[in-house]
Amino acid sequence: MEQVQAVFSAQRQAREAELKLQSLRLRPSMGGDDGMTLTAEVSAELLERALHVIDDSGGTARE
Repeated sequence: MEQVQAVFSAQRQAREAELKLQSLRLRPSMGGDDGMTLTAEVSAELLERALHVIDDSGGTARE
């Protein structure tokens, strides 16, 4: 499992990514006081899809 952290420029984008990651059966957790970061444990087989979801939602991912 990889831990992926993502940063977004708006809470709306972070929430969108959170919901999409949940649809992949992942359990992202929102972090930070601003609600614009999230962290998720991602299996190797879902890593590329998760990174795409984050990018598509307007976020920047760090593994």
